[in-house]
Amino acid sequence: MLRLIGTLAVLGFFGGAVFWLLTRAVPLDEGTMAGRTGDADQGALVFHAAGCASCHTAEGAEPSDTPVLSGGRRFVSDFGTFIAPNISPDSTHGIGDWSTEDLANALIRGLSPEGEHYYPAFPYTSYATMELQDVADLHAFLATLPTSDQPNQPHEVGFPFTLRRGIGLWKAMNEGGGWVLDGELEPIEARGRYLVESLAHCGECHTPRDVFGGLRYEEWLAGAPNPSGDGRIPNITPAELNWSDTDLKTYFTLGFTPEFDTAGGTMAAVVKNLARLPEEDLDAIIAYLRLVRPVE
Repeated sequence: MLRLIGTLAVLGFFGGAVFWLLTRAVPLDEGTMAGRTGDADQGALVFHAAGCASCHTAEGAEPSDTPVLSGGRRFVSDFGTFIAPNISPDSTHGIGDWSTEDLANALIRGLSPEGEHYYPAFPYTSYATMELQDVADLHAFLATLPTSDQPNQPHEVGFPFTLRRGIGLWKAMNEGGGWVLDGELEPIEARGRYLVESLAHCGECHTPRDVFGGLRYEEWLAGAPNPSGDGRIPNITPAELNWSDTDLKTYFTLGFTPEFDTAGGTMAAVVKNLARLPEEDLDAIIAYLRLVRPVE
């Protein structure tokens, strides 16, 4: 009996050590952002491509060149309801005292300045391929926006999802940082890949998920259930998306489909963001979508 207890104790120790190792916070190397100066004008383009206002403005807020990123929007999922935080330049309730490196760790590694894991409702597995200069530019732009003293609300999740440490295990299973569409691409295609897979994080909605909430990359952009329960997010692989380049560009800028329908729901907000991008970026997105593997 003593030998059995001793064996279980050793196994428990090593099991705990492995869990601790797999769930640890892994920030960027210290000084990664050193020497990078952000450009607020370029940061505005990054902001719109990434759709920051779509999640971090209050429900019902009107589109604006200077949105108030007070947070508060509720996102229902199978794991609980997540509430977007205040990311305005307010130093108390927002991110006004964040360094560029803090923002980089949040976007690329999914970590708070205190080293706590963020829930993957924040799409950091997509942002993991963000260019560091884009992070610096975004940081510069965010600093120009109005402050909000709206306190952050706690997420409405139950056990075991309240244990933030365990999110490190989810990260180990769903680590971002690589390209879905790998290989050498033409410059316009590579730009489209960066916009679709990283900044605009299109796969977060248009790709189905497994039971743990991870993206099923073998069905990349093949459509998924709508988290709101209303309809289905469409398949945008070439197997289903047969619109012309002109049709796509009209949809991206005006929200009109070839069937004279209009973008609704969360896609309406996406269209407002895409409409702010330069035309060459829209061309790049279209070029990328033509390359995606068709999935019926």
